[in-house]
Amino acid sequence: MKKSLVIGASTDPQRYSFKAVSMLLERNNPVEAIGSEKGKICGVHVYCDQPHFSGIDTINMYINRQTQEKFYDYILELNPKRVIFNPGTENPHLYSLLSKYNIEYDEACTLIMLSRGRY
Repeated sequence: MKKSLVIGASTDPQRYSFKAVSMLLERNNPVEAIGSEKGKICGVHVYCDQPHFSGIDTINMYINRQTQEKFYDYILELNPKRVIFNPGTENPHLYSLLSKYNIEYDEACTLIMLSRGRY
């Protein structure tokens, strides 16, 4: 299975980012998580910095456009196959950067993609 990274992960079970990490795990997808507060989601450590992860295939974005700016270089260094911009995270400037590095991007809902088997 290909590894995913959730940026904007929350330890609050009511948040969509928490549900995304949970659903990825339920479907046996390895997942890493970065959030604003340390903690764990179903055993997955939530980091508050930008650790080096290897083998990230998909990044699931759960932070707004302004907050994303500090992650631009980090995302490009990880060189994922794609970035999924969940509702409310759309960012045309980042789309442009991703395109220059041949990184695919989608405006989509991770939860719906997973539930429909289209992840």
